[in-house]
Amino acid sequence: MKVVLYGATGNSGQRILQELTNRGHEVTAVARNTSKVPSAVKAVKDDLSNVDAIASVISGADVVVSAYAPPQDNTDALVGVTERQIAAVKKTGVSRLIVVGGAGLLEVAPGVTLIASGYLPEAFLPIATSHEKALGILKGSDINWTYFSPAGFFEPGERTGKYRLGTTNLIANEKGDSRISFEDYALALADEIEKPAHERGQLSIGY
Repeated sequence: MKVVLYGATGNSGQRILQELTNRGHEVTAVARNTSKVPSAVKAVKDDLSNVDAIASVISGADVVVSAYAPPQDNTDALVGVTERQIAAVKKTGVSRLIVVGGAGLLEVAPGVTLIASGYLPEAFLPIATSHEKALGILKGSDINWTYFSPAGFFEPGERTGKYRLGTTNLIANEKGDSRISFEDYALALADEIEKPAHERGQLSIGY
């Protein structure tokens, strides 16, 4: 499949890029700085500031994956980026947008998100709130979207090939730990691209 990957040089983006290329997908890696993109991969420089530019990059793709991470001092940049990506997807007719989301929106109890629970550290509230706004924009759109939230701890690790999926719930183990490696997240995302099961909705993951 032809996949356009935004944020291809970031923590999750690098692993997603590797997983997709290892599976033989034709990936266009998009980043603000393309020097970190492997030479064997098509790289495009774009800062997601212009709808027409985004549309030019994604035209002809089967799937767009956004692993975009906004600046820490302006997390709401994510909101504008999401709006422009949706507009570009509509303009080009690309069939699917998958967004690497956040865990703050996931429910830790029925109807209670991690944000609302009071357990989310204050330092993470700005980005979690921006993700909440971005998800609202996706829900209000008429494109085919998937918002894929990681576990509470999303970090470098191993590609174990094992994971559990949910939808709007935070996935945790019997000890209450909510974790997933970048590598297993990338594996699950590639699985979802190849066998869509969560279109127009949320998806969560953990061990």
